[in-house]
Amino acid sequence: LSGTELVVLSACETGLGDIVANEGVYGLQRAFRIAGARHLILSLWKIPDRQTSQLMEVFYKKWLEEKKPLRAAFLAAQRHLREEGWPPYYWAGFVLLE
Repeated sequence: LSGTELVVLSACETGLGDIVANEGVYGLQRAFRIAGARHLILSLWKIPDRQTSQLMEVFYKKWLEEKKPLRAAFLAAQRHLREEGWPPYYWAGFVLLE
């Protein structure tokens, strides 16, 4: 995956892993980073499909069509759900690792 700009794991709890003393969290995020992915979007808890789809749709529109920087596109997608009235449970569980 060397040179991979972004890996998106939008399934449930993809950001979780096992905590290993003096090593940190062992999980998918660590494996993808070691494999060469520069950025990852992961979820920390179970988020319903409707809100996941909405967040990803806005994110990709902002990033790919509007050419916003990755972080700005991600934050804009979270802000969009917040402005739509969704509580943090539905959008704050997604994290961008850089």
